[in-house]
Amino acid sequence: MTRIIAGRAGSLTLDVPDAGTRPTSDRVRESLFGSLESSDLLRAATVLDLYAGSGALALEALSRGARSAVLVEKAPKAAAVAQRNSERVLKSLGQQSTVIVHRQSADFYLRGVPGPFSLVFVDPPYDLPDDELSATLELLVPTLAGDACVIVERASRSPQPRWPSGLTATRDKRYGDTTMWWATTT
Repeated sequence: MTRIIAGRAGSLTLDVPDAGTRPTSDRVRESLFGSLESSDLLRAATVLDLYAGSGALALEALSRGARSAVLVEKAPKAAAVAQRNSERVLKSLGQQSTVIVHRQSADFYLRGVPGPFSLVFVDPPYDLPDDELSATLELLVPTLAGDACVIVERASRSPQPRWPSGLTATRDKRYGDTTMWWATTT
């Protein structure tokens, strides 16, 4: 079971797609969002969630004070789940935030996106080749606000992402089989 951990929509249960996604565990999300809150990166954030799956990362950010979120998910069934979860969270928040779900690939979305985004989650399938992730990060840079934070979730066996010009690695945190890589705009 996946749920919103804290904030105004705390404990709200989220649906997860039947197959093809790997939801971020509650333990990892709790630690991640504790760090984001202590760094004051959630208040009024404009969030982009690439490879959104159920949308749990962006929706947790909304529950904890983000202003808006865009969820991008290519798989039709996962995008439908993200849309349902978004509607459920918005109802819980009293429609005070905005959420848009796009059913398209991350790279296609980034080629036409207006931005700017202040907080970005990039959680691709673990088997996504490193060069494809690098290409996505390259497309992401022009969409970022001047003080943006980008968090990439990968398998711990994966190497650090190759950060393009405009992004600087700031930290990483391993959670068993998962590692979160952080970067900020430069």
